[in-house]
Amino acid sequence: MNWAHVLLAGYIGAVIAIVVGMFRKKGWVGKISGAVIFVVAIIAWNIFDVHYLIPRESPEYGLTEEQKFDKAMRANPVFQVIREQEPALTQKIITQAVQMKNEGKSEQQVIDAIQPQILQLQMARLQQAPDANVIEYMKINLEQIAAVEKVGDDECFRFLFPAVKGGINPVHLVPREIMSRRMVGDMGMMRAAYGPDKHTVTAEEKQLALQDLQAISPGLVQRYGDDIQIMADPNKGIGKEKIACEIVQDLWTQVLKLPTARAAGVIRLMLSAEMQ
Repeated sequence: MNWAHVLLAGYIGAVIAIVVGMFRKKGWVGKISGAVIFVVAIIAWNIFDVHYLIPRESPEYGLTEEQKFDKAMRANPVFQVIREQEPALTQKIITQAVQMKNEGKSEQQVIDAIQPQILQLQMARLQQAPDANVIEYMKINLEQIAAVEKVGDDECFRFLFPAVKGGINPVHLVPREIMSRRMVGDMGMMRAAYGPDKHTVTAEEKQLALQDLQAISPGLVQRYGDDIQIMADPNKGIGKEKIACEIVQDLWTQVLKLPTARAAGVIRLMLSAEMQ
């Protein structure tokens, strides 16, 4: 079983359903706006897939399943922070995953079991991260997308929507300097959320973030028309790869144009536990 992939899928996988489903459930935005918000999940998975699924040659012959899982955790910078902050949760996840594997459970079943635990912790940390850390998190992400777009529209589309036409190996396309800052930023955000300057989300922040998001969505619909549906059904982006990449970058560019506190508020809202 590929424990590195299990960890990443468990960490990121639920965001897609949470972000789109909850906005529609609460009636906050319509179907088109919901499609725009879907971009968050794509970007979130892409960030971690790029940095933590890079193949590593690490012989595991002779190791028990628990040792292999533990090794995968130690090799992942974000899980290093989780181990430091939540040792009990870390051991619980290891024990549960190995037990399920020994019982013959599939990789997907293990992912489904550990996913809510990891996701709940990560979203909680994002809510508590200072504004500067949240903003930097998204800025570097946009740099990654822009770097791949310079190579070509098709590469950018595959980078954002690997399930449609097959993904790419971003290691050869994204500058090492950007990747290094991404890794540092991820760990910094997690630790800052646990530090003395951690953020507290207020009801006023949530309301303002919702208003900002609702104000941004119509502009995207006006600029891209029916092509906005690519975000809900990436298959519609075949033949429109350039437009698909532009929509993703446009959304986050508009969010980051907001004053720092408000931009951070929108990001927190779109990835908050309330979306569950």
